Formats: sequence, structure tokens, C-alpha cells
Amino acid sequence: MTTAVDSGIVSKPSHHSVNETVDRLKNILQTKGVTLFALVDHSGEAEKAGLKMPPTKLLIFGNPKAGTPLMLAASTSAIDLPLKILVSEDNQGKVWVSYNSPEYLRQRHSFPADLLPNIAVVEALAAKAAE
Repeated sequence: MTTAVDSGIVSKPSHHSVNETVDRLKNILQTKGVTLFALVDHSGEAEKAGLKMPPTKLLIFGNPKAGTPLMLAASTSAIDLPLKILVSEDNQGKVWVSYNSPEYLRQRHSFPADLLPNIAVVEALAAKAAE
């Protein structure tokens, strides 16, 4: 696991292609009853514009029962919610699963530590999708 301390981004290598990792993550979310609000295909949109980039997809997901208390405690947290996981392939063909560190988000928005478990699930979801 690598963490960019300045940005709060955690990146973990995936043992699957971007599409396989995204499919795994979608299945995990569905199994856990977590809503997938959007799937942004950055590389697909780039291709439509005549540009090339490695496969890159962003999943935006969440659960209002978990997110709403955070937004009530710190309204600015709404800029980082719902949660997001980026699945991308680097220039060497390695696939990465990246997300904002829950602790980074807690510090960024100054919400109480007892609400951290509401978003800590992102770590387990990313790890499971990448394994």
C-alpha cells in the first residue's frame, strides 16, 4: 500500500485488469447493499474526444445512513462524499485502486473521530476488489 501523505490518497495494486477490478467492486457494493451512484469512464470519454489514455474509471458510491451524519457534523465533507474509488492503469500496465484516506478526510473536515467508521469501509472495499 502506498499513501501520498500530502494528498491523502491511498493506492493499492490490483491483481486484475481495470474492467475486472471495477466488476469486482460493483459486485461487492451490490452484495453489501451500497448504492453505486455513478461510474465515470474517463478513458472512454477521452477516446470519444479523440484522445488516448490508459484505462481509468471512477466509481462513486455510498450509503446515506453513513454519509449523512458526516455531512451534519461537517457540512464541507459533502464535497468529498459520496465516497469514490479510482481504478486506473499506469503507463507500465499496472492497475491501481486509489481512494481518499478516511483519516485524511476526518482531518480535512474536522468531523468527530467516532464518525470515522462511517467511511472506513472504503479501505476494505478497495482491498477486496484488488485481491
